[in-house]
Amino acid sequence: MLLLPGTEQEWSLRTFTDKKEGIGACGWILVSLSVLFVLITFPFSIWMCLKIVKEYERAVVFRLGRIVSKRAKGPGLIIVLPCTDVFTRVDLRTVTSNIPLQEILTKDSITTQVDGVVYYKIYSAVCSVANVTDAHLATNLLAQTTLRNVLGTQSLSQILSGREKIAHNIQSILDNATSKWGIQVARVEIKDVRIPMEMQRAMAAEAESTRDARAQIIAAEGEKNASEALKQASMVLVEAPSALQLRYLQTLAMLATEKNSTIVLPLPMNMLQGFYKQ
Repeated sequence: MLLLPGTEQEWSLRTFTDKKEGIGACGWILVSLSVLFVLITFPFSIWMCLKIVKEYERAVVFRLGRIVSKRAKGPGLIIVLPCTDVFTRVDLRTVTSNIPLQEILTKDSITTQVDGVVYYKIYSAVCSVANVTDAHLATNLLAQTTLRNVLGTQSLSQILSGREKIAHNIQSILDNATSKWGIQVARVEIKDVRIPMEMQRAMAAEAESTRDARAQIIAAEGEKNASEALKQASMVLVEAPSALQLRYLQTLAMLATEKNSTIVLPLPMNMLQGFYKQ
């Protein structure tokens, strides 16, 4: 079985070797006096010794400065001896930590402001208490630094188009760094990317020019296709003169249906053939 360094499993495996050190003869004397005090003042002292640990909590008990049994206790009732024991509650629920707005200089020398959110939880109460002063503060500060470092190596276009990939990269870095603190980073999300107004105007002008160029290309392709269709139609009309007469009559029918002031004087096609021959 693979054991992460500093986890509760490793702490429990070290118990047998640490028992040799113990708390010393003086420590056992103090513990005995504490137990004797509890027995003398029973049942009043029992209310001071019994502590309730909730289902989503764990208690790390220090006896004369050493972690008892090298593992966390709970949930349920635990006994804390007066004068010799001190305990710390650790919440194992998922914590939502907001990353404040960070001003970042991207790879292409553009200043942006980015904020995000980190979801993490403590899986080893002993490591979170014994290996770091404040696990939550340390994780939040590390998330801010990692966000600036990772986004500083990306261009603005990569940040805007690859948020999920960047967030996954930040999550991997944070998870590896906080594992020795007993913290598991579950998810990292980039909430907002703020760009200066000058850059927004420049990007809008670039997008507009790109759309105009694409529209002109589409219009030119449409004219090309229309001219090819007219060319094919003219070839068909040359091969069949009667088709030209039918097209002429169809045009007159279309003009007659519209309500306008256009006056059409139809002429026979035979009268126009003389002009064509000349």
